[in-house]
Amino acid sequence: MSIYNLVSFVGIFILLGLAWLFSSNRRNVNYRVIIWAIVLQFIFAAFVFLLPAGAKFFLYLNDVVVKVLDSASAGAEFLFGRLALPPGTQNEYGESSLGFFLAFQALPTIIFFSALMSILYYFNIMQRVIKAFSNTFTKLMRISGAESLSAASNIFVGIESSLTIKPYLNDMTRSELCTVLTAGMATVSSNILALYVFSLQNQFPTIAGHLISASILSAPAAVAMSKLLVPEDGAPKTLGANVDPYYDKEGSLFEAIINGAENGVKLIIGIVALLIAILGLVALLDLIIGGVGIHINEQIGINIDWSLKGFMGYLFYPLTLIIGVPLSDAYTVSKIIGERTIVTEVVSYNDLAYALEHGLLQHPRSSIVTAYALCGFAHIASMAIFVGGVAALAPSRKKDIAAMGLRALVAATLACLMTACIAGVFFSSKSILF
Repeated sequence: MSIYNLVSFVGIFILLGLAWLFSSNRRNVNYRVIIWAIVLQFIFAAFVFLLPAGAKFFLYLNDVVVKVLDSASAGAEFLFGRLALPPGTQNEYGESSLGFFLAFQALPTIIFFSALMSILYYFNIMQRVIKAFSNTFTKLMRISGAESLSAASNIFVGIESSLTIKPYLNDMTRSELCTVLTAGMATVSSNILALYVFSLQNQFPTIAGHLISASILSAPAAVAMSKLLVPEDGAPKTLGANVDPYYDKEGSLFEAIINGAENGVKLIIGIVALLIAILGLVALLDLIIGGVGIHINEQIGINIDWSLKGFMGYLFYPLTLIIGVPLSDAYTVSKIIGERTIVTEVVSYNDLAYALEHGLLQHPRSSIVTAYALCGFAHIASMAIFVGGVAALAPSRKKDIAAMGLRALVAATLACLMTACIAGVFFSSKSILF
């Protein structure tokens, strides 16, 4: 164990303290929820990082995801030819890859994984897994069955997880609504997770296992941060009760595949639109601010990075140190983590891949901690998506849902950083999953 493991451990409580500091009602915090959330994270992280059986299991999951990704590439290669070949590979005709193209290599995997998840839902496999997690959260943390179900389903799916609790949304308390939004933004869906794996697997061979681990760890972290920022002051109707996921089952397996693939296409269109719009606007803002910043730097004699990414790097620098990133890598990592708030985690994971490929990170733990910190939809665009999506399912609660949006984004960001701290506590150079 190094000093950085201790820093990550202390960081957990600093982050919890920050959430408590901005709480809407500090005297009404249910500390049982917080304690059990931490205990669940420690138990799971110990299983992944310390127990050989746990590490080997997640290495196995890592290999499964990578092999499934290889299968997912078959359709893309048929459509796009060499453009779809991952860097450094050849097809059966001996043609080599032309390099990495997000649009032709990574994004098509979303369609495949969306169809695969739809198949698992059709056969009631995902419902059973989600309910097992949900019942555990309800029993140990003593929260409502509806918000437990939401947190559990967000481990595997994105905004569509709100559909699993659709019958309960109108009667939820403000604290429950905050938890629903936080859980959505603090985790990632399985089909998007495949995108990150594709982007990073060459530089980070065990990334799939770590991202699966991070998504599971972030669920109890999201509950803890949400309940600190917006403590429960009402009477949840499903408090302590186990509830079943709400799901409209397709009429046939083929219909499930079609619907899953179509949902994947819609998701890709949404991602592409967001990236084009947001990255363009950020570039324009950097151009304006950067022009002014050059003159200011000349006047004061200090070289300040006036880009939006640079500003977010300065803002997240203390938090990056708190989660246990070594000082030599802290500013590089802080820019990667900070930019996620503005330009989405897709860009941040690509920048992490770039940093690893070009040797910009000196310490091996930096890549692990950063990967865990980024594993969540904790950004402004996602906040709009989740607020709008949940409000559409419960129009009568639109005002309360909108009011919880910003607090949920803060809670989700802190939850992702808390998950990074947990990984930082248990990670060492001797870890099997490395």
